[in-house]
Amino acid sequence: VEPQAAWEDLDKGRIRDHVAVIRQTGRRPIPARASEREALQKLDLLAGARPTRAALLLFGKTPTRFYPSAFVKLGRFRSPTLIVDDREVSGTLLNQVEETMAWLRERLQTRFEVTGRPRREVIWEYPLEAVREGVINAVCHRDYLSTGNIQVRLYDDRLEIWNPGGLPAPLKPADLLRDHDSIPRNPKIAAAFFVAGLIEQWGTGTIRMAAALKEAGHSPPKFDAGTAGRFRVILREGPTIKARLQEMGLNNRQLQLIAYVREHGKITNRACRQLTGLSDEAARKEITGLLDLGILEQVGKGRSTAYVLKKRVGD
Repeated sequence: VEPQAAWEDLDKGRIRDHVAVIRQTGRRPIPARASEREALQKLDLLAGARPTRAALLLFGKTPTRFYPSAFVKLGRFRSPTLIVDDREVSGTLLNQVEETMAWLRERLQTRFEVTGRPRREVIWEYPLEAVREGVINAVCHRDYLSTGNIQVRLYDDRLEIWNPGGLPAPLKPADLLRDHDSIPRNPKIAAAFFVAGLIEQWGTGTIRMAAALKEAGHSPPKFDAGTAGRFRVILREGPTIKARLQEMGLNNRQLQLIAYVREHGKITNRACRQLTGLSDEAARKEITGLLDLGILEQVGKGRSTAYVLKKRVGD
């Protein structure tokens, strides 16, 4: 029970919406005429008349009033220290999942593939089912007593999802790519996501994530629990960006330069010459080609001149 909270701190409309979804999934019987209070009692989210912490996180009017760090921080990174776009998503946990996915859909690259069917198939930079699984896992399994928050970091070559709280013992990162027990950190939250059809309770979510990535041509997800009190999922880019670059007609040297900038954040004419073995004039020509395409832009002047990515490659 959250001692500072009362029934009035819950959003009755969100409770009704959740109950409607549960009735569609059929995963928990709730009488047709059950009130919001009776529904939460059925879901074991009330203790007498008092809301539990899980109830406030799932259906609270303002969950951060009670748990200030219960939000998701979203960032678009050019390098580990260069952030070009950031946002915070708060509200209920279900709302955090949906808003995080909406933010990612606006920024992830796509391409179209002709399949012979009436509509072209949209190929996402990362398969959305794998991304959604990572986001839901972070929201369900984070440590809500920690002062840290969930972070979603979108880099040019990877997507990282961080959440406070390590793996519950005895799980280890390698276990997540094979059959393993389901050990939820927050059982009541996990149960609410389960009855809404958003997760399973068999420990199969990370296996499905890996399968979706493999089908899309990506490497398996990396699970990192090496930092005390933090868990991180890392998805590496797949074939989408490479296909876009090839469609743009870039030569191998230009692809090499882009890869360098994405790794180091910038490139100079000198670094270009050292990387490719080109003359000063030839190096300038390759860089100029990327400037003309709007992929690179110049920063600084004179000896301080360097070139950085102007936008996400392939946008």
